[in-house]
Amino acid sequence: MALSVLIVDDEQLAREELSYLLKSIDDVTVVAQGHNGIEAVNLVKEFSPDLLFLDVQMPGLDGFGVLKKLIDKKVALPQIVFATAFDQYAVKAFEVNAADYILKPFDKKRVNAAVEKARKKLQGVPPDQQRLDTLVKLLESQRPQNSKVLLRSAGRLLLVDQKDLCFASIEDGIISVVATNLEGQSNCRTLEELLEGLDPDTFWRAHRSFVVNINRIKEVVPWFKSSYQLRMDDRKQTEIPVSRAQTKRLRELFGL
Repeated sequence: MALSVLIVDDEQLAREELSYLLKSIDDVTVVAQGHNGIEAVNLVKEFSPDLLFLDVQMPGLDGFGVLKKLIDKKVALPQIVFATAFDQYAVKAFEVNAADYILKPFDKKRVNAAVEKARKKLQGVPPDQQRLDTLVKLLESQRPQNSKVLLRSAGRLLLVDQKDLCFASIEDGIISVVATNLEGQSNCRTLEELLEGLDPDTFWRAHRSFVVNINRIKEVVPWFKSSYQLRMDDRKQTEIPVSRAQTKRLRELFGL
C-alpha cells in the first residue's frame, strides 16, 4: 500500500537524511516537512499523513508534547515513529507497540523496518488512543530532569539549563529570555509554545507578556489597587507586573 509520510525535526540535515532514505522505499511519498512541534500539529491536521517521523528532542513543544496535543485535540492520529539521538528514550514504554522509534544517525535498514511495521499496522486496526495516552505519560516520566532551552545570543546558539532561566518576555512577536549569565532570544513564536517545553512546577505565566521562574523571584512588591509586581534576581533586578487574573495564583504561591 502507498504511504504518505510527514517528517518533523528541528535539524535540517536530519530531515534531509530521512527524506533521502524514504525516497528509496517503494510507495512512500513525503508530503511535507516541519521543523518544530507547533508545525507538526498543524501539518498533521492539514495533510492527515499515514506515517509521522517525529523528532523527540525539539525546543519548545517536543515530540511527546506533539503527541499529547494531537490526542487532546482529538486529531486522527497517523502511525508514529519517534526519532532520537539518545537511546535513553528507547525504553519499555515504546514496547506497548503503540509507536516505533529509530535512533540517530539513521540506519537505512532500521528506517525500512519502521516503514514496513507501519504498513502492517495500517492494514490492521487504527492507533489506540488510550494506549497512546498511556505511552505519553510513560514517556514524559522519562524526560531529562534538567532539560535545556535553546537561545540565540550574539550570533551563537546556546543551550541553557532551565534552572538558570530567570524570565521571558514577548514584544512584537519576539521572545527575549534573561538567564543567569546571558540574555538571548528564543526560536519559539509564542509564550505558550515556550511554556510547553518548560517545567510547569517552576515556570509561571505571571502576565500575558511575561513568564517567570518562580525560584528566581527576589521580592513581591505591592502595587496600585491591590496589584503586585515581581522583582526578579537578575542583574538589573527587573520588575515584572502580575496581571489581575494571576493575582490569586500569586497569593497561593506565597501565602499572601
